[in-house]
Amino acid sequence: MRNERGFALVITLIVTALLVALLVEFMNEVYVDTSHSHNFAASQQASLLAESGVTGAMKLLQMSSLLRQGSKNSAYSSLLEPWAKPQSYDAGVGTVSFTIEEETGKFNLNTATTPNGTRNDQTEMALRLFNKLKIQGAGDLIDTLLDWVDTNDAPHPGGAETNYYRALKVPYQAKNARLETVDELALLKGYTPALVDKLKPYVTVYGSQSDSESATQVNVNTAPREVLCALDTSLTDDKVDSIIDARSKKPIASIGDLNAISGIESISMNFSTKVCYQGSVYRIHSEGKVGESVSVAEAVVRMGGTQPLIVYWREY
Repeated sequence: MRNERGFALVITLIVTALLVALLVEFMNEVYVDTSHSHNFAASQQASLLAESGVTGAMKLLQMSSLLRQGSKNSAYSSLLEPWAKPQSYDAGVGTVSFTIEEETGKFNLNTATTPNGTRNDQTEMALRLFNKLKIQGAGDLIDTLLDWVDTNDAPHPGGAETNYYRALKVPYQAKNARLETVDELALLKGYTPALVDKLKPYVTVYGSQSDSESATQVNVNTAPREVLCALDTSLTDDKVDSIIDARSKKPIASIGDLNAISGIESISMNFSTKVCYQGSVYRIHSEGKVGESVSVAEAVVRMGGTQPLIVYWREY
């Protein structure tokens, strides 16, 4: 009798343990499902906030344009305007923040190349920029860029054509067409991810008026120092400093404003053909955050028409 009672106790304990284990598993599944549901909702809200940040940035660009129309000469865009400052807002459920960069203040790599692969004045400007950035092997990298874009299969001395890319572990061929994004550079021989990241603040693939332009015109009000230095051999560091100092006080809106800067009147006349005073293409980086969920939306927009035109969109 005593053995039967002991056996029954053991069975009861086993059953109880199983029931407790099942209950714990059930509670864990409920918690995980609820957590996943909350995370999904938060990620969706963060995505919507990021998208709204892009819309807000475009409205800010339009507002900046309207504000400058009240000035005597409104044909400029400048780092002194509201769009050039980082923006952040509390949206209740989370936060949205965005920054705007003017692509017109960067050097257009597509102008440094030609369909037949010949060098031109724009190619030399690109080479000066690479050297100013202290990029090793700048000449070979420019050759590689030319080979990627040109329509022939004859490689430049330091470049690479389809035969090189087909021999890689994951083979592909040279594009033989203009760059569509700066990130595309990572496909080219010698362009490491670190190098592409280094170039991004200074180069673009978008023309100021259209993406088929053959010559770069850089906004003198927003161009980084390195880009300004690369535009013309007559631009010394002191003269670039004078330009940057002048534009930090008020926008440069015309060739007259530019020539009024001390020391600039003596530079090459070619320089004035390589600059403009107003941007038209902008890169927007917007982040939405809800709890621990973060969503990013990147857009490149062309301004100037009745409505902004989105020419590039990426969300992650």
